[in-house]
Amino acid sequence: MIATKSLTLDSPIAIGSLELRNRLIMAPMQQYNGSPEGYATEHHIQHYARSANAVGLIIVESTAVSGNGRLVPNDIGIYSDRHVDALKRVTEAVHARHTPLFVQLSHGGRKSDPQVTKRLIAPSAIAYDEMFGKPAQLSVSDIETLIEDYRLAARRSIAAGFDGIEVHAAHGFLIHQFLSPLSNFRTDAYGGTLEGRSKFLQDTLAAIRSETGSQYPVIVRVSSTDYTDGGLNPHELAIMLKPLEAKGLLDGVDVSSGGLLPTPPTDVHPGYQLPDAAVIKQHLQIPVIAVGKIYTRSFADRILRDQLADAVAIGRPLLENPDFAQQMLSSPH
Repeated sequence: MIATKSLTLDSPIAIGSLELRNRLIMAPMQQYNGSPEGYATEHHIQHYARSANAVGLIIVESTAVSGNGRLVPNDIGIYSDRHVDALKRVTEAVHARHTPLFVQLSHGGRKSDPQVTKRLIAPSAIAYDEMFGKPAQLSVSDIETLIEDYRLAARRSIAAGFDGIEVHAAHGFLIHQFLSPLSNFRTDAYGGTLEGRSKFLQDTLAAIRSETGSQYPVIVRVSSTDYTDGGLNPHELAIMLKPLEAKGLLDGVDVSSGGLLPTPPTDVHPGYQLPDAAVIKQHLQIPVIAVGKIYTRSFADRILRDQLADAVAIGRPLLENPDFAQQMLSSPH
C-alpha cells in the first residue's frame, strides 16, 4: 500500500454528495438525556452545538426507529412525526456552526431495554443474557413492519434537517443480530448464507433510499468482529457490504466492534479496531471511518497517509471537553 503524504486530518472528503471540510468526525455517543417519550431536549441542542466548531461531521447518538426498540428509557427517538420538531432544533443549532450532522437510526432487537419494550424481538429466539431474556423470533410480516419503520424514520430524518443517515448495524443491536451467525439461525431468506444474513440490512437500506433518493448520504456502522470463534470477522463483513455498495445503497462504512455477546475485547489500545477497518477498506471504494482511541493528530494523520481508513471518529474526549477536536486539529502534525 502506497502512503499518501499529502493526505491529513485537514483534507476535505466527500461522503456521497456531501463534502466535509475535514476528516475528523464526532462519533455517536449515547447522552441518556431524552425525555420519557423519546424527545430530544435542550441538553442535545447544547451538547451537539458546542462540539460543532471543528469537526467535519457530527453523527448524533442512537435514535430509535420504533418505540419498541429503544436502547434505554431516556434515549431519543424518531418513531413518530411528533419527534421531528425537537430534532429540528438540534440540527438548526449545529447548522448555525456550519457543520453537517447525520442521525443514527437504530433498533435494539433482543437488546432493547426491558423497561420500555413491550415485546422483545430478534431474528432468532436466542437471548443475549438472562437480564434481557429470550426474544420472540420475528416473522416475515414482523420484518416487513420493521423495514417500514426505518423507511418512515428516513422520511422524518429529512424533515428534521439531518444531512445524512447512519444505519446502526453494530454493537449487538437488531441489524447486527441478523448479520451474525451466532444470533441468526433462520432458515428462510433472512438467514443462512452471507447473502441471507445481510438481506435485512439490504432491504432496510433500499427502503431508506426510496425516501432519500440516491444523492442523500447513507452510511452504516458495523461491528467488525464478535470476539468469539464462529462469529463475524472483517473479511466476511466486507463480502457482505460489497454488493450493497455496488447497488448504490451505501456511501460509507463506520467500523466499530463487539456487542453481540457479553464478550469484551481483551486488549483495548489506541487504534485497536483499526486493522479491521483496513481489511474492510481493501474491499470497498466508499469511505471507511476508523474509530477506537485515535486521540492524537500524529496517529490520525498516519492512518490517513497509510490509507488504513479515510476518516477518523472520536467520541469520549468530546464528552469531557467540547474543545478537544479543535485542540487535536491544531496540534503539530
